Amino acid sequence: MKRTSARWVNLLAIFLVTCGMAFSQAVSQISGTATDASGAVVPGVEVTATQTDTGTKRTVVTNGQGEYILTNLQIGPYRLEATKQGFRTYVQTGIQLQVNTNPVIPIALGIGEVGQTVQVEANASLVETQNLGVGTVMETQRILDLPLNGRTPTDLIALTGAAVQTGSSPTYSMNTGVTISVAGGVDFGVFYALDGAPHLNLYDSTNMPLPFPDALQEFKVDTSTQNAQTGTHSGAQVNSVTKSGTNAFHGDAFEFIRNGAVNARNFFSTIPDNLKRNQYGGVIGGPIKKNRLFFFGPPITPPY
Repeated sequence: MKRTSARWVNLLAIFLVTCGMAFSQAVSQISGTATDASGAVVPGVEVTATQTDTGTKRTVVTNGQGEYILTNLQIGPYRLEATKQGFRTYVQTGIQLQVNTNPVIPIALGIGEVGQTVQVEANASLVETQNLGVGTVMETQRILDLPLNGRTPTDLIALTGAAVQTGSSPTYSMNTGVTISVAGGVDFGVFYALDGAPHLNLYDSTNMPLPFPDALQEFKVDTSTQNAQTGTHSGAQVNSVTKSGTNAFHGDAFEFIRNGAVNARNFFSTIPDNLKRNQYGGVIGGPIKKNRLFFFGPPITPPY
């Protein structure tokens, strides 16, 4: 009886932790206007956005001006569908939402039956018209493929342009991260967020350690014209998002080895370096209940 109770307590604790992480995910939104063949706005159109990796759906109805907005959408690939009696169903695929983006997607409805479908594939990058700021997204592929000294993702911030690392946390602080100047701003003026929550050392305004690259989905560096939501610091904003589970199992295992025994001797050194470092770990994610509940985690964490 005691063992059963302990198991339920553990499961409840895991559920509460994972739910908190799920609701704190950084999000995006889709908006636009529905029109007919003549260009007139169409109110009362049912618009549904489906996250194709997880099957999650969000539905809204266009207002009297034919406008719709789908807020708080988790990043990833989406399928947009619009239906109304007397019009053909409009379907657009290939929509890729990135962290903190607000693309405008207009919907063009044609006269016909609901059973008829007009399908559009949007493989090109979506135009961002809602934010005035300039930002660069570092996707998961570049995070994994680009060489990193010590597998530290913050090194990639300098590759987004107009950014340079000026140092690290001062010795009197907790030594949590690095100082970076963006677009000529002060090196303590960068705000860091992880999954929508602040992720910085408030004592010296450096970043808290980010997840290792295999657990990081992407991050975006906004360098100018911050809005009221992200403009908490004058320099820039770095918004990071961790990976999450989907309807398909996915993961990896890795080990990165650095050993001075295979390095050439520096020209000005009398002996080769004796550096030895092994970084290993792995991640795994997948469905607990398809289209409903997912898990993702690093069961093995690398020794930093």
